[in-house]
Amino acid sequence: MSSIFETIMLVCFGLSWPINVIKAYKARTAKATSLPFILLIFTGYIAGISSKVVSGQMNYVFVVYLINLAIVLLNIVVYFRNVALDKNSR
Repeated sequence: MSSIFETIMLVCFGLSWPINVIKAYKARTAKATSLPFILLIFTGYIAGISSKVVSGQMNYVFVVYLINLAIVLLNIVVYFRNVALDKNSR
């Protein structure tokens, strides 16, 4: 049962990240984006994945962690793209 609740939590968080990536990509600026915040979230997902690996609970929740991690990584890529765009627009 705890895996179901953990998955619901991850899906809720995970659905917000693609929206954020699209918004940041369209904005074409990094001015309102916090890299430390994104890196903190990224680190949290790494910790969650590590927890699953160490405990041997490699179930479907592990896959959700990986999907969320990939989306947050994409957000980091968009952040650096936007930083470059900000520098070029000066």
